[in-house]
Amino acid sequence: MMDMHDAAVRVIAQQVHCFSEQSKPFRIYHGSTNSTRTSQRRADNTIDTSQLTHVLSVDAASKTALVEPNVPMDALVEATLAHGLVPPVVMEFPGITAGGGFSGMAGESSSFRYGAFDATMRSIEIVLPTGQITRASKTDNPELFWGAASAFGTLGVVTLLEVELCDAKPYVELTYSLTTNSRDTVEAMEDASSKEEIDYIDGVVFSKNETILCIGKRTDDLPERATLQRFSRRTDPWFYIRARDVLKQLRKNSGPRASNTVVDYIPLRDYLFRYDRGGFWVAKYAFRYFVTPFNRVTRSALDRFMHARVMYRAVHKSGLADTHMVQDVGVPYDAVAEFQDWLDASFGIYPLWLCPLRVQRDGADAQHGLHSDFGRPGGAPNLMNFGVWGPLRGGSSTGRRDVVARNRALERKVQALGGKKWLYAHAYYPEDEFWAHYDRASYDALRAKYGAEYLPSVYDKVRVDVDAEEAAVRATWKARAKHSVKEIWPVRGLYGFYKAAVGGDYLLQKSDKARSAGKSGSKPA
Repeated sequence: MMDMHDAAVRVIAQQVHCFSEQSKPFRIYHGSTNSTRTSQRRADNTIDTSQLTHVLSVDAASKTALVEPNVPMDALVEATLAHGLVPPVVMEFPGITAGGGFSGMAGESSSFRYGAFDATMRSIEIVLPTGQITRASKTDNPELFWGAASAFGTLGVVTLLEVELCDAKPYVELTYSLTTNSRDTVEAMEDASSKEEIDYIDGVVFSKNETILCIGKRTDDLPERATLQRFSRRTDPWFYIRARDVLKQLRKNSGPRASNTVVDYIPLRDYLFRYDRGGFWVAKYAFRYFVTPFNRVTRSALDRFMHARVMYRAVHKSGLADTHMVQDVGVPYDAVAEFQDWLDASFGIYPLWLCPLRVQRDGADAQHGLHSDFGRPGGAPNLMNFGVWGPLRGGSSTGRRDVVARNRALERKVQALGGKKWLYAHAYYPEDEFWAHYDRASYDALRAKYGAEYLPSVYDKVRVDVDAEEAAVRATWKARAKHSVKEIWPVRGLYGFYKAAVGGDYLLQKSDKARSAGKSGSKPA
């Protein structure tokens, strides 16, 4: 398998070299992806890496795995669990890939301890924009290693990742508790993060005064009378629904003997991908859009369409995300209360997702931070991630310019509080304001050193050009007519549903093939 990998990478390197010789920018085609942005694939401007989908080896002795960039999280977890190991940070959607997590700043409920997914890499193989194949790690070419992290492919094509692993256990003991204000929420999360036995921390904010904290630890033990709580089967609740039920239970608890916590025992894999069904809770907005009852029967009947892989396809094709807020941002702990109050007054979007993230680099690593300044010494060591996903007030009547204005308000507020916005989602900054957030000088110096100046920059890849969107609509009568038809309810939704229906099975079959590849490649190459 390693020989097959090396042969595939040589082809990619030759293609990159040809583009370099012409100073012709290229894009990277990964295949199906969990992203909020679509990419145009053309034969004349694309490097196709979609064949790099294998777990090449899992080494139990060194606790590492060699994986190609398009290995999805479910395939990676399945391959490592066969050795009693698991990645320290596993993104919550099964279809998120290892390469996407490394290049796009991905974190999860274990990131309070380990940092983002990129911080759990030991090394990478990368095809530089000149076509040269090289390796980089935290100690060897560290500026390239950290520069490539969260660079969205603008410093080259990552073709292999060496992922650090830790010991797995069969269950997660998850303790839910209720906090009634943001200061208590932060304090409780900080207290939990100081305890060595705690492995996972996140929270679901149901209202300004009600947050369910979810504190987990891996365990070998299942109490004798405990019933396993699962989230992966059609008949299981979405994790969001379970958290909502826990909230109702804790509201009722009162009196000196009443418990102020609820405990679930969850199979490890079910915990790691607990938000897959329903896409956290975003899928409930589809029920609202189609005026469909939201209950156990309808969720079960439509379960095929409620998994993140299929939902992303529907979102891309429908364009409905253009009328929703879909952002993840991080603010310092001491700004959480102010930011949550501002979100409540400005948008009133609930639920919100809270996840504490360790973003500070240690020691020598700190000298080779990302091109963004949150990787540098002196910044906040931790940020509280807010997942803000939901419809904006005004619903489908909200104009595109108004959507942009509200996203811009969010960007400015986060900046004012000393926070950061993760760039997997749409960015609306004008270019000068975008680079005010990041260390452009060090980023440009890296790009010059490794011959990447002819490639699109990070800003080019994440920005939304609304003027260009509107010009495209005005360009021809066909474009205007198509846009007008899409504005009629429920055309957009039906189109997205159709594309999910015809494409969903393909995406799930591709996942199955990736999992099979993970199994067959789990022995050392």
